[in-house]
Amino acid sequence: MQRRHTREELAELKLRRLLLHNQTLKTQLDLPRLPVSEASQKLIDYCQTTPDPLLPSLWGPVKEDPFTPLKSKWACCLVM
Repeated sequence: MQRRHTREELAELKLRRLLLHNQTLKTQLDLPRLPVSEASQKLIDYCQTTPDPLLPSLWGPVKEDPFTPLKSKWACCLVM
């Protein structure tokens, strides 16, 4: 049978939970922030300057297919 916590134990558990939450908020506060307008402008710039091989109508025909498997210099597999 489980025993019931006293008021002091419950208050201590609540205090620990609040202190942990406070520490988490402090670490989140130290993270670098970026305004939405600046982040969206960076995203737009990236999308306009990075060619997408799946959109040949925008970027022209694909010169080198980035999705082809890499060719190794050996024609067969390696046997150990």
